[in-house]
Amino acid sequence: MTALDLPVRTHPDERRQAEGGGQQQRRRRRREYGLFALLVAPNLLVIAVFAYWPILYNAFLSLTDWNMIAARPTFVGLANYGRTLTDPAFHKTLWITVVFTGFVVAGSLVIGLALAFLFNLPLKGRGAVRTIAFAPHILSGAAVATIWLFIFDPGYGLLRALIEPFGAEPPDWMNNSDWALPGLVIVYLWKNIGFAALIYLAGLQGLPKELDEAAAIDGASTWTRFRAIKLPLLAPITFFLLITTVIGTFQAFDVIAVMTGGGPGDATTTLSWSIYNEGFQAFNAGRAATLSIIMFVILLVVTAVQARVMERRVHYR
Repeated sequence: MTALDLPVRTHPDERRQAEGGGQQQRRRRRREYGLFALLVAPNLLVIAVFAYWPILYNAFLSLTDWNMIAARPTFVGLANYGRTLTDPAFHKTLWITVVFTGFVVAGSLVIGLALAFLFNLPLKGRGAVRTIAFAPHILSGAAVATIWLFIFDPGYGLLRALIEPFGAEPPDWMNNSDWALPGLVIVYLWKNIGFAALIYLAGLQGLPKELDEAAAIDGASTWTRFRAIKLPLLAPITFFLLITTVIGTFQAFDVIAVMTGGGPGDATTTLSWSIYNEGFQAFNAGRAATLSIIMFVILLVVTAVQARVMERRVHYR
């Protein structure tokens, strides 16, 4: 037997010291976990009370029939979902919501990107222009709606004053079923494009200039440099704006409430307005909760699909 084969014996004092160090390390970890739980618990409580609980309670209400006056709701199972999903009025409302969201999102991204390139030019007074462009985004929806009601007014509005010298007559935007939805699209674009432009501008200013300069030296045109270099590098910005604009526009309510009230007829009745109408006008809590859950599922699916598609095409630097 060699010295290497002999068992290694640990002195009792060394063993006790090692065990004591392990206990101290475990106690320190427990204190850290306790401090972490103490700091995080208030935030988790707020999220649970004001985010998750309303969703769960709303899901329960969607399975009931309740007029908000009776002492307790009547459980009806999936009947509300069956009636809603087979209702032609719901199909029209969903189509109006999709069209409205599509135009607002596409216009916000395209016009916002164009404005970002304009704001990035070394022009005099561009700081003031950026501020003016961003200002509509921070205004309340009621204020924006009031401004545009004056602009669209066919009798004495600003739009009439601008086109009347050319012999043209403005349409009655908010009282005409053919013009009400395009009018709302214009209003939401005016409110959103400043935000999109400044986010894109921040992305443009963070792009590496070496790539653009190298491409210019190689003879690449401005359009080629934009399409092949700048646009792919701005993909994370586009992804962020796409998600936030879709969610925000899909839930648009305040401007619709002030300007059209879902009318004329049902020409501007989006899903968010239909939820309000069912819950607080018709006092049908079950139907309103059903529409809310449907909208939640739609946004969840759209966001998941966007994230799945974009994660293959978006490359973060």
